[in-house]
Amino acid sequence: MSSSEIHQPDRLHGLDAVRGGALLLGVVLHASLGYLPTPIWLFPDDQTSPVAAVVFFAIHLFRMTTFFLIAGLFAHMLLGRRGTWGFIKDRLMRIANPLFGLWWVIFPAFIAVIVWKAAMDNGGVIPTDGPPPPPLTLETFPLLHLWFLWVLLLFYAAFLLLRAPFAALDRNGVVGRLLDRLTGALVGPWTPAVMAVPLAVALWFTPDWIAFFGIPTPDKGFVPNLAAVVAFGSAFALGALLDRRRDLLARIERFWPVFTVMAIGPGGAALYLSGGAGMSLEPLTDPSAKAAAAGVYAFAVFASTFAVVALSLRFLSGYSAVRRYLADASYWVYIIHLPLVLVGQVLMLDAPLPWWGKLGGIVVGVMAVALLSYELLVRHTFVGRFLNGRRIPWRRPRQPALAPAE
Repeated sequence: MSSSEIHQPDRLHGLDAVRGGALLLGVVLHASLGYLPTPIWLFPDDQTSPVAAVVFFAIHLFRMTTFFLIAGLFAHMLLGRRGTWGFIKDRLMRIANPLFGLWWVIFPAFIAVIVWKAAMDNGGVIPTDGPPPPPLTLETFPLLHLWFLWVLLLFYAAFLLLRAPFAALDRNGVVGRLLDRLTGALVGPWTPAVMAVPLAVALWFTPDWIAFFGIPTPDKGFVPNLAAVVAFGSAFALGALLDRRRDLLARIERFWPVFTVMAIGPGGAALYLSGGAGMSLEPLTDPSAKAAAAGVYAFAVFASTFAVVALSLRFLSGYSAVRRYLADASYWVYIIHLPLVLVGQVLMLDAPLPWWGKLGGIVVGVMAVALLSYELLVRHTFVGRFLNGRRIPWRRPRQPALAPAE
């Protein structure tokens, strides 16, 4: 890759970094599950802390809406650069291929760790009296943490289908200009409140909604739940509209202090209404309490999302080789991290460390293994082309020396 490609002026380094950061935070999120005050994870640890619950809640609050907003912006950018068929080919190669190809590696590895732990608890012998596995159906298929790839494919399809008739009929650009004006009116300090309304309604209509876990993760089945579609779909759509109005990114950046304050206050209120750091796993049944929690949580989701985006635009917009490398590696790291996290949690169960030491050890260990495998097996091979759209040569060719002037 040439230096001109790395430093191309239209590359949004800040958004690229925060998209990669959102994926890498998944390692911390899933590692923290073992140290929550209420055991909900496969391998709960004796060392727990309400601080772990706060860490989980804070990351879960903004991570995926931020990711999908940036994914929508980059999707619109890619479509403009490559056209419809080029866009479809790229998304099939870089999204569909990893989902349908690597799931068959990740899921068996996930199950293998569970079987390994069961054998350890059974004196080194794999137990044979366990419950039968659930049947694999369209409603129960275990997508695990790769669910976001499936949801992305659904959004890409919807994006192309909804855009096609407007692109065909709007020859004079009237509809496009109207959309641009509406986007300009939408973006400002009021954006989190506007975006929160449909999500709050969707959360209120979610049966047995547990407020602490916020937007229900669509990790099972091929039909995502309503709240996830509304939250991530609206973020994706806004991202696509923002690519049409790149000038609005400067407005978002300018309001970074406002968005940050808006995220911290309602974020704390959402945690309080969901039961606090002690974690309430009881579904909200009182209509007024559920409405209040849904409204505050939905607002906090988009306030924190815009705070993260604004901060990235303000402080991470310059080129950084380290950030660029981690952004490139984040896709691979996220795909393979979950079985590695499980292994780390098992190995740390009896370690004489506090919860934060165990959590830190797992995160560092997983990142080390994942980054090493990325460098050796992905970045410079055909796998890197499928994941990142390009393969980086092991050695870059030397630039030819300039002939001396005569």
